[in-house]
Amino acid sequence: MRGFVFIRIKNKTMDAKFVQNLIKGKIAEIIFEQMFRESGKYTILHSGYEYTLPELAQYQHLAEIKAVVENIRNAPDFILVSQDHTEVYLVEVKYRTHRDPENLKEIVTKTLEIWNPSWLFVASPDGFFFEPCHTVLKNNGVIGALYDKWVSGDIQIEYLKLLNQFESRAS
Repeated sequence: MRGFVFIRIKNKTMDAKFVQNLIKGKIAEIIFEQMFRESGKYTILHSGYEYTLPELAQYQHLAEIKAVVENIRNAPDFILVSQDHTEVYLVEVKYRTHRDPENLKEIVTKTLEIWNPSWLFVASPDGFFFEPCHTVLKNNGVIGALYDKWVSGDIQIEYLKLLNQFESRAS
């Protein structure tokens, strides 16, 4: 499959959990992309490592390339561009069963070290959350809800149902 980096893990119990988390993360990314696309307000561009430079994965052990790969590996998942092309947002997407403020603080701190300004989107069984990383950091890891100005409540409800269908099957 083009655009994906496959990792083989020898420990089978770790493998199952890793794959389950990988799938949940991809579901969150697909939901983010489709919700924002359906809103009709933004062009959505993939910017994550696995989409932009999968060819570099095979060379990541080389010292000369390692720093470049590390920066790209930490790139936010998406770029949102407003339809009038006056606004651009770098967005990191995460799935979280529970929104742990300490974990979210770690995510935004790491993201802001390289990508400032940037935003965090969290898909969770209790809803969708979306704020600038610096706001999440300022609020000690607490992230606000995704407002209707970004994606209408009706669209969010439909995608939350879909997310929860996948979550209930994975449990």
